Amino acid sequence: MNAAPSDCKIEIRDLTMAYGSFVVMRDINAKIKPAEIFIIMGGSGCGKSTLLRHMIGLKAPARGDIFYDGEAFWQANDDARQRRLRTFGVLFQGGALWSSMTLAENITLPLGEYTDLCASDMRDIARLKLALVGLKGFEDYYPAEISGGMCKRAGLARALALDPDVLFFDEPSAGLDPISSRNLDELILQLRDSLGATFVVVTHELASIFTIADNSVFLDPNTRTMRAQGNPRDLLKNSTDPYVQEFLTRGERASQPAPQHHPA
Repeated sequence: MNAAPSDCKIEIRDLTMAYGSFVVMRDINAKIKPAEIFIIMGGSGCGKSTLLRHMIGLKAPARGDIFYDGEAFWQANDDARQRRLRTFGVLFQGGALWSSMTLAENITLPLGEYTDLCASDMRDIARLKLALVGLKGFEDYYPAEISGGMCKRAGLARALALDPDVLFFDEPSAGLDPISSRNLDELILQLRDSLGATFVVVTHELASIFTIADNSVFLDPNTRTMRAQGNPRDLLKNSTDPYVQEFLTRGERASQPAPQHHPA
């Protein structure tokens, strides 16, 4: 198979996802440029999180491959895949912090696993990463002692621990109030601009999609295919696909007043 183009950080090529004989999604093709925020969007059950699991090495594809910097991920040997995985940072849906550890201890966990840094250096990095996400001074707090939005930020700080060049987020706004969700979107944009990392974000939240996305794919559970790729704002303006339009305009429909019924 040919390498991905040099201006491509990630290329999903001819990917089919399946659980046994059940095909979740077939023939996914997408290209992601360096430092893009790429959204995986679609309705419930379309395979958004399943695609993320394929991209971070948790599930092998039924067909096709994913290229990082021109190198096929699933065709590579185990050592090459492990080296690639160390360039990833992942923020799971609930933050996935260890409740028995302080925020600093959560962040130093991958540092202790994959580096030879001493304890004081790891502590300094944990302090820096927490400050980067707006949690300076919270190093010794436990997850139960902070809000849900702060837990998401702490999870993001841990995802940043090894200075990844690709960050994967699974429904980062899930369970957050609108203000916390908006603040997290703004933080994602700031980190992309300051770190130059590439972001892959699973979400169905329209506010986040239109705020942060540079590029996207729309997955449709009815046809089990990818129906569109591009900037969501461009898709809203130009796509003639009724499924894409229905998904991207549902917020407008929800905000419309209910029709008034008058007695005859």
